Amino acid sequence: MAADGRRHIIAIGGGMRVAEGRVPAHMDYALRLTGRSEPRICVLNTAAGDDPAWALRMYDRFRGHPARLSHLALFPMPNVADPEDLLLSQDVIFVGGGSVANMVAVWRVHGLDVVFRKAWQAGIVLAGSSAGGICWFEGGTTDSFGARLRPYTDGLAMLAGSFCPHYHSEPERRPLYQRLVADGALPGGLACDDGVGAHFVDDTLTEMISDRSDGEGYSVVPGGEGGFTETALKVRFLGA
Repeated sequence: MAADGRRHIIAIGGGMRVAEGRVPAHMDYALRLTGRSEPRICVLNTAAGDDPAWALRMYDRFRGHPARLSHLALFPMPNVADPEDLLLSQDVIFVGGGSVANMVAVWRVHGLDVVFRKAWQAGIVLAGSSAGGICWFEGGTTDSFGARLRPYTDGLAMLAGSFCPHYHSEPERRPLYQRLVADGALPGGLACDDGVGAHFVDDTLTEMISDRSDGEGYSVVPGGEGGFTETALKVRFLGA
């Protein structure tokens, strides 16, 4: 759990860089928030159908790291007897990318939407990349329904507004997000480049962080010329 006793969510725009022999910078950042010498972290890859290769890569990346890593898989059935007990015993929960629509639907079948809110209220640090970033918001842009990007509006809504990952790395993301916000199809929110994360403490955005020196993040809200206003936000580089 977070050392300061507050609620933390870190939503990352995807494309996290992984230095040889180190855990991703955003995950290390989340672990440091706990203030523990051996924090417990559980990783989920529901959005990619619990790809076992992804879980193995995570265990490999954490080899030699003092954190105590576990994972929760739901396909073809939960890999633990009590998923709620596993999740609520963690200091950090990290969610990988893939199909946000499929992931949240499966979570709801298993009652994990309620469990994640309990974890958040208890001070367990929640983090995720791409689909694992969108899920905490009301919605965002997704390719969950096919190759063409579309709006997704059925997120867990623990954070107000919407979230757009891959803002510059996928050419269609930025103009689509701007249009959806302008049209009211999505509420205003945040857009993050690959490697850029939005850190919320309680319900407030406190900092934008990046694993690369040129990462960018934006606020995109209704109003202004074209029906939206895009504002660049200050981003702190987490270091090499």
